[in-house]
Amino acid sequence: MNKRDGHIHTPFCPHGTNDPFHAYIEKAEKNGFSDISFTEHAPLPAGFTDTTPDQDSGMEMGELPAYFEALDKAKAQAPAMRIRSGLEVDFIQGFEKQTAQLLEQAGPKLEDAILSVHFLRYQDRWICSDFSAEVFMDLAKDMGSVQAVYDLYYDTVEASILADLGPHKPKRIGHPTLCHKFQHVHQEHIDDDARIRTILKMIKDHGYELDVNSAGLSKPGCLEFYPPEPYVAYARELGIPLVFGSDAHSAEGLHKYADRFYTEHY
Repeated sequence: MNKRDGHIHTPFCPHGTNDPFHAYIEKAEKNGFSDISFTEHAPLPAGFTDTTPDQDSGMEMGELPAYFEALDKAKAQAPAMRIRSGLEVDFIQGFEKQTAQLLEQAGPKLEDAILSVHFLRYQDRWICSDFSAEVFMDLAKDMGSVQAVYDLYYDTVEASILADLGPHKPKRIGHPTLCHKFQHVHQEHIDDDARIRTILKMIKDHGYELDVNSAGLSKPGCLEFYPPEPYVAYARELGIPLVFGSDAHSAEGLHKYADRFYTEHY
């Protein structure tokens, strides 16, 4: 079995850990993985102001050359492992042109990439809806309901799938149900079955891959894959390429719950 982890962060993550590349690579080798992608949070698009408290959602633009250089060195030190140079790119509505420009610059070095939604645009504000339960619930209060936040999240994911971001647009859609991160905090039952199925059909129709992201299983407010396992099975039925992603921000978190994915969904 070719085991792959396609969503891994690095010491270049401003809100992650300083665990070195070799720590991730050594653990991957030990756990029988032969294919990994380092997908650090890309710089946010030019002109966008990060609304998280420490403004640490992505790398600085000036760090990109050093990041790719570090990846090249890591590859040279582990020739038996397939290591893909990648980015996790934020889709931010209203900044599509700037994101395309970022991808044009980084594209020649990219071997893998994920397009993810973290920031939601509401009343000319951009809120990092997964930053904390407090931020999520404040947004739900402002919008009138948790349902409204879910709907906005899915609207934004759909927009990311349809967006023209140029020839280097990522081919994998990241954690498309990240709005579930705090479901055990608000404890409301939101029937989003139709929305999730529509998004998966759009992913299929546009020829994209799905990030089957295990990070939610470690979040006490979530306790499930993004997307939940019934939808992973549905995506497989649709013929969508599934790529496991631990979304690790530390070597300790690497490949967490991978066995569950490879046992049940591979």
